[in-house]
Amino acid sequence: MIVSGTHHIAVQTRDWAASMRLYQDVLGMTLVAQFGSPERKIVLLDIGDGTHIELFEPQSDTPAVDAPAANDPVIHFALATTDTRNALEHVRQAGYEVTVEPKDATLGTLQVTIAFFKGPNGEIIEFFQTH
Repeated sequence: MIVSGTHHIAVQTRDWAASMRLYQDVLGMTLVAQFGSPERKIVLLDIGDGTHIELFEPQSDTPAVDAPAANDPVIHFALATTDTRNALEHVRQAGYEVTVEPKDATLGTLQVTIAFFKGPNGEIIEFFQTH
């Protein structure tokens, strides 16, 4: 099997403070990593079973709550894998469109290899490998 579970679900927030209040204060999720840029904060919160919610701070072009865009507010979902490069090659050979080639990244304190592809319904799927 090339995946070992769900790593995270990415959500485009409309109200950063309200989203942080819900996920951290109300639901009790703990901060795992904070990264992004000064223009756009991103946090990874532990749901409680090792899976995560990734919250993206709104930007000026973020759609309003009543005018969602495609794949919005869910930006993508990530499947945990032990070999991102091999997993991506597997789906490429099966005919799926690769949208982001494998890359190594530092997300806060996490060292990861990630890659993205488009599913059959237009959904964006990420392979996520921690080191």
